Amino acid sequence: MASVPSVSFASPCRQAAERRLTFAGPALRGFRFEAPKFSSRIVVRCVAAASYAPPTVSETKLNFLKSYKRPIPSIYNSVLQELLVQQHLMRYKRTYQYDAVFALGFVTVYEQLMEGYPNSEDRDAIFQAYIRALKEDPEQYRSDAKKLEEWARAQTANSLIEFSTREGEVETILKDISERALSKGNFSYSRFFAIGLFRLLELANATEPTVLEKLCAALNINKRSVDRDLDVYRNLLSKLVQAKELLKEYVDREKKKREERSGSQKANEAITKCTGDFRSVTFKL
Repeated sequence: MASVPSVSFASPCRQAAERRLTFAGPALRGFRFEAPKFSSRIVVRCVAAASYAPPTVSETKLNFLKSYKRPIPSIYNSVLQELLVQQHLMRYKRTYQYDAVFALGFVTVYEQLMEGYPNSEDRDAIFQAYIRALKEDPEQYRSDAKKLEEWARAQTANSLIEFSTREGEVETILKDISERALSKGNFSYSRFFAIGLFRLLELANATEPTVLEKLCAALNINKRSVDRDLDVYRNLLSKLVQAKELLKEYVDREKKKREERSGSQKANEAITKCTGDFRSVTFKL
């Protein structure tokens, strides 16, 4: 995956600087040339763009590997690495701003992916390493997801849709998302956001398509994008279920083979022991 370069803004900045110097002179053949009024804005924007230097995908993946050094079974690791790349690209978009619905969506995907992981402590440690690799707070993800889940369980279809008419901590979060999505300034829609919305509907027992449509309208979100991403999510879950079934079959087969080898070894040891006892008794006789 290609990194996000910070040097690509150098050329326009240099051109803007040269343009300013070219026209800013006291006089030339009786005429005074001045820089266009917009040149300073161009320079400011270029400087701001050049100063934005997010880490590369490789750096984020390396941060994860440094934080969690134990091996991860390939069935989990391949999906985790793909998710990490996708979330890196979301995280470092200029319009990205963390919100609780996004957090709920990611936590939901993570729990689905890691369900059945051999060790619960490792599962949590991987989560911590993953979020920290993106330079975010894993505790905030967990607490915000829990807060939204508890709130959604107490909602109905109507109360979900009518969040803007009520006061409350989660209602304020949703209002803020709605305002940012409407202005399109610092809101960046993502697949995790769509999954977070669907999780709210699930917990409120309000999964009818019309409810989703009305909630998207209230949040100023494109429902077509949400539908598309939810289809991708459902396909992912289906593939995960199949992969985990295959993994379970593999683990069961290997366990049976080990038990058979162990049983055969114990039988051989018993025969050897009996033979030794027999020889000992014969010798004494």
